[in-house]
Amino acid sequence: MILKSQVEWALHCCAILAGLPSGRYLSTKALAELHGLPKEYLSKALQGLSQAKLVESTLGPSGGYRLALRPADISFLDVVEAVEGKERTFACNNIRANNPCRPEGFCDTGPCAIARIMWDADEAWRARLRAVSLADLLGTLEKDIPPALLRSTSEWVLKRAG
Repeated sequence: MILKSQVEWALHCCAILAGLPSGRYLSTKALAELHGLPKEYLSKALQGLSQAKLVESTLGPSGGYRLALRPADISFLDVVEAVEGKERTFACNNIRANNPCRPEGFCDTGPCAIARIMWDADEAWRARLRAVSLADLLGTLEKDIPPALLRSTSEWVLKRAG
C-alpha cells in the first residue's frame, strides 16, 4: 500500500497547527514554505482536512488554518481518511470465479480467505492509526526534536501566524 504524499503533508501540517495558540491561524503559504512544498498541491491536502472538519480556515491577511478540534481528539486515522478516503485498502474482485476447474453450479458464499485476511490486516492498520492522536504525536516530537529546533520552529511559525 502506498499512501499519497499529501497524507505526509497533512500530518506534518496538523502537527504544526496543533502547536498554534488559540485563535491563531497559519496560512497555506507559510505551511508550504516551512515544509518546502508547492503551495498549490498542499492546498488540496488542507482542503481535505477542512472538508473533514479537522481544521477550520479563515480568509484575509491574517487568514489561514487552525485545528478545529483539540489535538487529543484528532487521530492519525482521521487525517489519513481526510486525504485518502475511507475505502478499504484491498478490493476483492472475486477472481476465484474465473477458475476453469470450478464445477458447474458451484457457488462460493462469502468472501474468500485472501479477502478476509487482507481486510483483517486493513482493520489492524486502521486501529493502530485510530489509537494515536495528534496530542500523542506532540509528546513524541518533544522527546525526539532538540529543544533549540523546537523553539526556533515555534518562533518562525508564530511570526507568520495571524
